[in-house]
Amino acid sequence: MNKNHRYHILMTVCIAALLAAVLAALCLGAFPITPSQVFGELFGQLSDQKTVHTVIFNIRLPRVAMSIIAGAGLAAAGAAFQSLFANPLASPDTLGTANGAGFGAVLGILLGFSTLGLQLTGLLFGILAVLLVFLVTGGMKERMRGSMVTLILAGLVISSLFSALISLVKYTADPQDVLPVITFWLMGRFSSVTTSQLLTAAPFILAGILIIFLFRNRLNAVSLSEEEARSLGVHIKPARMILILASSMITASVVSTCGVIGWVGLLIPHIARMLLGNDNRRVVPASIVMGGLFLLIMDTIARCATASEIPVSILTAILGAPMFILILRKTGGIHS
Repeated sequence: MNKNHRYHILMTVCIAALLAAVLAALCLGAFPITPSQVFGELFGQLSDQKTVHTVIFNIRLPRVAMSIIAGAGLAAAGAAFQSLFANPLASPDTLGTANGAGFGAVLGILLGFSTLGLQLTGLLFGILAVLLVFLVTGGMKERMRGSMVTLILAGLVISSLFSALISLVKYTADPQDVLPVITFWLMGRFSSVTTSQLLTAAPFILAGILIIFLFRNRLNAVSLSEEEARSLGVHIKPARMILILASSMITASVVSTCGVIGWVGLLIPHIARMLLGNDNRRVVPASIVMGGLFLLIMDTIARCATASEIPVSILTAILGAPMFILILRKTGGIHS
């Protein structure tokens, strides 16, 4: 079976699984709803129970949509960063975006901002983290400027800085009221996602996904040297900048809305590459669909497995770590 045929089969299976997972997520929960009721509400045949309509449209549908969009965005950003930095351990928070957005959001919680204020503050500080990385690397010597390794190191420094600032905010927060809110928010969750939050965050995430999707052909070239990329007709520096900003915008938007959700951007692109090879023309679309499916399943399990909801980032870590080890063993990464 050639890779193109495998790609089409994989995409068909994943899209079908995603549709089934959406139906399951809308049906399952503390208030069970039958599939016929779900289809009736979605296609305008309103049921007699107003509760069913409220649960589907005000609670579950925004949450389902946000989990799919967030998973797709993080997976796309992870695929882009792993190709950009030619580093299989690169993830959407490589340049400190996640910790920057996390600091902005926890600062907003400390100051008592509204939900929209938290989102905007998180997005602002997430983008600020990336700008600081470019500011640090821009002041370096010409031979080091633009180096992918230099960007990664600068990202680690900025990420550590914002991580320390998050700890400072937690230290100064009221331990009775504010600190628990910050702690649970940082664990990552979709339980508080509303339609207004979805409408605020989704445009930024979808715009970032679209940019990465449109640049998927160039991703194969941007990991090459500048001379090799130029011979293929790709202007590498502008392409890298656009892809980094798009990935960072996705990460900041997800973190500022849902908290820190790990492993999606690291694990899903690896699975896509293991199944389809290294061609980003196939890896990026597959990562988008698989990322949305993966995070939707994780969120559905998180809210249905126990009486009290489990933070979704805990589940992604519990499942992601052993899956990543299996992938490394399958591809020979542990022994290479």
